[in-house]
Formats: sequence, structure tokens, C-alpha cells
Amino acid sequence: MPVALCGRPCQCHYVRVTDRPEHTSEHRSSPDSEAFAEFMSAGWARREEALPPLSEPARWAASRRDALSAAFPRERLVIPAGSLKVRSNDTDYQFRPHTAFAHLTGLGADREPDAVLVLEPLESGGHEAVLYARPLAPRDSKESFTDHRYGEFWVGPAPTLESLAAELGVTTAHLDQLPDAIGKDLGLVGLRTLAGVDASVDAAAAAARASTADARIIETAAAADRDLAVHVSTMRLVKDPWEIGQMRQACARTAEAFEAVVREFPQAVRRGRGERWIEGVFGLHARHAGNGVGYQSICAAGDHANTLHWVKNTGDLAEGDLVLLDAGIELDSLFTADITRTLPVSGRFSPAQRKVYEAVLEAQEAGLAAARPGATFKDVHAAAIAVIARYCHEWGLLPEGVSVADTLAPQGQWHRRWMVHGTSHHLGLDVHDCQHALREDYMEGTLRPGMIFTVEPGLYFKADDELVPPELRGIGVRIEDDIVITEDGYEMLSTLPRTADDVEEWMARLLP
Repeated sequence: MPVALCGRPCQCHYVRVTDRPEHTSEHRSSPDSEAFAEFMSAGWARREEALPPLSEPARWAASRRDALSAAFPRERLVIPAGSLKVRSNDTDYQFRPHTAFAHLTGLGADREPDAVLVLEPLESGGHEAVLYARPLAPRDSKESFTDHRYGEFWVGPAPTLESLAAELGVTTAHLDQLPDAIGKDLGLVGLRTLAGVDASVDAAAAAARASTADARIIETAAAADRDLAVHVSTMRLVKDPWEIGQMRQACARTAEAFEAVVREFPQAVRRGRGERWIEGVFGLHARHAGNGVGYQSICAAGDHANTLHWVKNTGDLAEGDLVLLDAGIELDSLFTADITRTLPVSGRFSPAQRKVYEAVLEAQEAGLAAARPGATFKDVHAAAIAVIARYCHEWGLLPEGVSVADTLAPQGQWHRRWMVHGTSHHLGLDVHDCQHALREDYMEGTLRPGMIFTVEPGLYFKADDELVPPELRGIGVRIEDDIVITEDGYEMLSTLPRTADDVEEWMARLLP
């Protein structure tokens, strides 16, 4: 198998065509003589680095690991961070650790590709948390200047195993020891892995299971791994106080970026391709405030707003248009906001735009009113969509003879032509968080304090929809806010103005 410079199976970094040195597809010029290696290893000041204190995110992650440990006694639990992914040839995407890994370690941003958290069962009960990671390559190694994916000269220094242990409050070990650790005493202890995250971890787990004489281990492997994936997703449904604080920060930074975007509306109109301009302005603030955007920003002007996931952002902005901006800032901790506002480029809604906007706002208010402890998650959607159905009936959009009750019935649903999506989704480390949770815990689940989710109804009247009055065609409106369930209702985490009057007043202060 071809091998990359880092010693791993080739990922387009070093392709050997023959055994002759001149027949390679390696185009980097890096001296590799022993004399140069010796020269590179000398003359560096000694590093005097104090060990970091236990980080605040890691303090909260410890209790999450304890909860996971209690759910799977006497079982080895393997949670990879994931590996770097090739974007093209020898360039990688920015690394983001898997959400479960970040949740259980406290590591965020672009920290520790290839690292793996293992909860090792103890004879005395419970688990020991062990982080297997690639330590800092010493300055006297060729890797430090030849490996463009992991070498310090290329990507900066990695933390030592000792500093990771201090920062995270876990035991650390070299990544090379992981395959043996995964297979140790298998049969006496169970094994569950978060599959599909890191191919090398999947392969090590498969090899360990295949080496046992117990056929049941192999037969039940897929179900065991699936149960772990469901559990680590479900345990994020209720956020702890630190997570809620992170979400408040993400929403506050996102509101600031929205203000910056509005200030740039005149520039976006003047320069052309204005959707790209406002996408860039939001991305600038997102990157400055945290890790970046939590998802691909939707910057949809005019009829583009009627494409639910319009992320091409290639269109112009024009006076008289509405712009639907659906965007969120992801902090370094990886918690992300998800907020949508539909804004008039000129700062003033037309009568038809205001008519649609206020219908959507009323639907959102109904959804918010339904968001309380003891209600179900789907109650929020039911409340919001009932308002949407009523307006579709009042405006004569439904087939002749169809009542509001008829369209709300399961066999009806004609109103969903103009709001095909759901009203809410859980939010946190992922913009669509907890996606592996079972339906009975998610859609059918009871709302509890600490749950964070969106409320985002909309109405979308495509420009070529002949069932819609001409004055409404081409208008798309969505209003989305992030809330956390409290003991007696909810707290609004996002703070941008929502009513049409408040939006116009807010924009008047921002536009030149």
C-alpha cells in the first residue's frame, strides 16, 4: 500500500508509482540528508512550559463521563475525535473533533486530530478515562520538519501527553498503544465503539473482536456500537449550566454579527453579488469571535429565500428585497447559535412583506407559548403550524372546501406546501444536536429544564407558485430564535428584535 510521509496509508500526500525514487508524485522539496537533519535538531532554546491548569470545559466533562460510565458498567467505551479529512490533493479541511468526543473531554476548536478517548472499566467499578493521543514530536526528529500534516514546522507544536493530562484531568497514553488497549481482555469486558468516526479505530475494534473465540461478540458488535451512539447523543438533550452559558455567549456574538451585516446592506447592494458580501461579513465576525460559523450560512435575497437551504449565496441584493439570513456563530467550545431574521434591504417592509412577516411571527409566538416543562417537543410544532394553516385558509390558498381542521388532519396537510419543514430542532454542540436520539426521546420526548432548541416557523411563496396571489409571490419569511426550557417556561437566548416595527426601528439605527 502506498504510504504518506506521516507513515499512514496514502491520502494523496505521497503516491509511489514505482520503487525508483524519481518515480513518485511527491512534489515537496525537503532536504533529507543526515547532515541537514542533525543541523535542524540543534540550536533551539529549551522550552520551559508550565503544565496548564484543569480547564473549565474539562471540569464539566468529568461529570458527563461519570454518567456515561454508570450506563455501561464493565464495558470498554471508545470515543474517537476523528481524523483529518482531505479536501483536495494535499490540503485538508479544518479539523473539528467529533461532537461526542468534545462533549466528553472538553476539547473544542480544532484540537487533537486522531486522539481517542477510552473509558476503561475498573475492577473496583466505574471507569478510568484514558486519552490516547499523538504527542509532540521532538525537535531532533525528521518528522518535525518533513511531515507537512503533523510536523511542528508546518502546523505548530502539539501538546505533550503531560500537558493534555493536566488540562483535561485524564490519564494520557501514546496513540500507538491504542490497538492493544482496545483488545485487552475482550470477552471478560465488553467493547463499544463510536463507529464510523475514525477508520483506524473501526479496524482495530473489528480485529479485536475477530480475535476472540466468542461469536456473540462479533454478532452483537453493530448493536452495541449503535446503542453507544444513541446514548451519547441522547445525553446531550439536557444541557448543564456551563453549556447554557456557552449558548448565551454564542447567541450574543451572533446578534453582533447580524448588526454588522445590516450595516453592510448598502455596500452589498452597490457591489453586486450581495449575498456573498453579507455571507463574508458574517463569517468575519464568526471567525473572530470563535471557531467560525456553526453551519453554512443561508444568505437568501428575494425568491432565493424560498429555497430552504439556499447556501450558494450567489445572488444580488436590491432595494425592495427581503433578505433571509439564517446563520450562527460557533464558539471555540463548538457550541453554536442558530438564528434567522428576514429583513427588508431598504429598512422598511412593504405591505405584502409585512403581511407575511406578521403571520409568521404569530406562528412563532404560538410555538413559544407551547414551550414549557411537561409539554412534548412536537407540541411546539403543532402550535405553530396551526397558525400557519389558519392563515393559508384565510388567504384562500387551500383547495376549495378544505377547512383548517381538514388540512391539519394527517390525511390533509395542504398547508405544508408553504411550510414543509418542522418548527424546531435541538441545538448545542451541533446545529442539529442529538440527532441519534430515538424518536421517543426526541420528537415524542417531554420537555425538561435545560433543553435548548429552536423555534422557527416560516412561509415560503415561490415566485412561480400560481396558487398564491401575485402580490405574495417571491416572498419568503422565516423567524428563528433559540430558547432554553426553564422550571416554569423558557428563556429566550437570542436577543434580536422580532416584531416588524422593532425590526424597522433597529435597522433605522444601523443603516446610514
